[in-house]
Amino acid sequence: MIKGLLLSGGIDSIALAFWLRPQYAFTIDYGQKAAISEMKASAEICKILNIVHVPIIVDCSLLGSGDLANKSPTNHAPSSEWWPFRNQLLITLAGMKSIDFGINELILGSVKNDSFHLDGTLPFYTHINSLMELQEGNIKINVPGINLSTIELVTLSKVPIEILGWAHSCHKSNTPCGNCNGCNKYIYTMQSLGFD
Repeated sequence: MIKGLLLSGGIDSIALAFWLRPQYAFTIDYGQKAAISEMKASAEICKILNIVHVPIIVDCSLLGSGDLANKSPTNHAPSSEWWPFRNQLLITLAGMKSIDFGINELILGSVKNDSFHLDGTLPFYTHINSLMELQEGNIKINVPGINLSTIELVTLSKVPIEILGWAHSCHKSNTPCGNCNGCNKYIYTMQSLGFD
């Protein structure tokens, strides 16, 4: 089984990279404001863990919404960082590149806390898994942290602070803003784990 991970450079995907050690990791710059720092963090993690890092750059910024795009959220947004159909987009882009490497399974870092977004829920992943398996490549979608909180995932993975410290979680900028949902999650997680 050849595995690929969607590695955003955030806490959840870094914990999965350390825990599961896939052969490949995809970091996608889809036009989000923190793309440069996400790419740098992901490249460093892959170097440390000896994972092949595959950057994908496709500018979809005109389609974005909320904090990730530095725009006002749309009327449908359940939170300030919501980007319409984001996870579906990322899975599709990673799937398109996965075919080149013969990847059978794509791992995503969604956790229990992400369920306020419909595309962060188990029903979403069940449906998109069926869709991906139906198509050429027969790629399976795996979300090992879907029933875990971020703190539970980090604890289970046993990822050391030296590696977790590379995480970039800010939604608004390449330099942590300290006040978006991503930064708040990072600060809360690190303090809860005693890493402050």
